Amino acid sequence: MISESLSQLWRFIPEARIVGGAVRDRLAGLPVSDIDLASPLTPEAVIARFEAAGVRVIPTGLAHGTVTALLGAQTFEITTLRHDRTTDGRHAEVIFIDDWQADAARRDFTINAMSMDRDGTIHDYFGGKDDLAAGRVRFVGDPARRITEDYLRILRFFRFFARYGHGGADQAAIAAITALRGGLARLSAERVWQEIGKILAAEHPQAALHLMRDTGVLAQSLPEAGSLDALDRLIARGAPADRLLHFAALTPDDPGIAERLKLSEVERTTLASLHRAPLLDADADDAALRRALADWPHEALIGRSWMADGREAIRARLAAMTRPEFPLKGRDALALGGVPGPRIGQALAATRAWWREGGCVADRAACRAELARLMAVQDGSGR
Repeated sequence: MISESLSQLWRFIPEARIVGGAVRDRLAGLPVSDIDLASPLTPEAVIARFEAAGVRVIPTGLAHGTVTALLGAQTFEITTLRHDRTTDGRHAEVIFIDDWQADAARRDFTINAMSMDRDGTIHDYFGGKDDLAAGRVRFVGDPARRITEDYLRILRFFRFFARYGHGGADQAAIAAITALRGGLARLSAERVWQEIGKILAAEHPQAALHLMRDTGVLAQSLPEAGSLDALDRLIARGAPADRLLHFAALTPDDPGIAERLKLSEVERTTLASLHRAPLLDADADDAALRRALADWPHEALIGRSWMADGREAIRARLAAMTRPEFPLKGRDALALGGVPGPRIGQALAATRAWWREGGCVADRAACRAELARLMAVQDGSGR
């Protein structure tokens, strides 16, 4: 985690500490990707230090005390220690401070409130290290206060519980979440989906989802969710920790859900394919698999196979197969004397149907011959 770029940053800003997720995941033995830092210096002082050292620095969020420094191949966000002057349930107006414990006190959970200085010392003011080891997700201070500062923290609680929690959930947190779940209505659909997607990306999100149902949070944030049994069974089969696969098992095939949550076009297409791709029989022959692959990508068919028991062999066979491609294009019909227009499309579609029905094994020459036959029938010369 301590790269040459980070060591260089500390030479310029020795007061800075790594904060939040990077500290948490380092202690948990998980890969660390983004490294965020905090500093008791004002944003202007941080910018001046970097500029004096010839380091490019971008004032990415000065209102909240954040600047971004580019060192080598890495970028680092450095945020000035702060205190929330006012909050509205989602955003805060902040004032800058130089008190590390006071800054940690405004964070959401104890496991996210730790910091690490350049010597590797972990500063843990609220028992985050012990909570992480015990699998506890616990708000810093009063759970109700933390939630009313930012209602997104309700969903973040379940996201972190899905990834780090084991054993029973913190009852003070659950009581506050249950009482304040109505505040979720203040959140944008995009932020709700972002958090739900991260919950569903966990390897075993079931406990978090059952808690969400028990507290009324699931009905508030994802009212379309059906029984959790299908998702429980899918995960029990060993399905990969894929958020859209989990989402498909949790919700019906309804484009309105993707519209409401503002899923991207790629996400919508993937989700639709997971609902609509054929569920291949466990004893399907190779021709049936090739026909399915001609119409659907590997990922959709393999993902769909997780929705039923006994498809292990099908998944292995699909993964080993090359997706067949119909060998003809419109130019082939033109080369055979066809006139541009809908009849060419009809002839090509009929030829493809013939190729598909035959198990997608006919080569280009055979397909071209069938296309010529069909075009002759269209012209009446084949009768």
